Amino acid sequence: MEEIYTPTLIARQLNVSTTTLRRYEDQGLIPDVPRTASNRRCYTSIHVQAFITIRALLQGYEIPVVYDVMRKIKGQQMESALWAINQEQHKTQVEKERLEEVLRMFRDVDLSKYKDLTVTDSMTIGEVAQMAGVNPSAIRHWEQEGLISSNRNKDNSYRVFTLTELRKIILISSLRKTVYYIENMKQLLNEIETHNYKKVEVSFQLALQKLNSQLTKQFFAIAELTNYVKLYKSNAK
Repeated sequence: MEEIYTPTLIARQLNVSTTTLRRYEDQGLIPDVPRTASNRRCYTSIHVQAFITIRALLQGYEIPVVYDVMRKIKGQQMESALWAINQEQHKTQVEKERLEEVLRMFRDVDLSKYKDLTVTDSMTIGEVAQMAGVNPSAIRHWEQEGLISSNRNKDNSYRVFTLTELRKIILISSLRKTVYYIENMKQLLNEIETHNYKKVEVSFQLALQKLNSQLTKQFFAIAELTNYVKLYKSNAK
């Protein structure tokens, strides 16, 4: 006879509340839970592994991704769930390559091209937006916040940006979600003004370290996910 686990026991093991466990159940993230005649939940080993998997996944992935993967498994869409995780791994790889590319850009003192686009001291907002991989509206917002500045084309009054401002824009777009929030960015931007890139490089190294840490957590989560899929398939036989 399979061992039965109480919500309190599992919650204590995972250091969460029983309310959290019920929320995962209500969200359809775990297999259906049998009930006793008195309507008490009867969690089994597969439910325990489901909860362990959720908690592990949440360490390395965003909530919508975790919920989607767990629902796919409950719906017997195992391969689809694994491909979803694989896609997130690809995103992590792309982000690492992007940070490394930006770091190389800051090390290049005489930057003449970036992403196959010519770098000048009179670039349009569209050009710098394309280089930084952001929307022009974001650049306008950062200018309103006083983080960057632009000149005006004498012929048409359009915004034009220098190489220094391009570096600032790329820095903000690269680090705002990893190490620095916008309100803490100004000191780092001042280093670009003085062409002191040592602190900038340190910040990117920290961003890469954070990404490495995230990658480690993702692979630990994948190990738990693999155990869960195996157990789910075994129970389905």
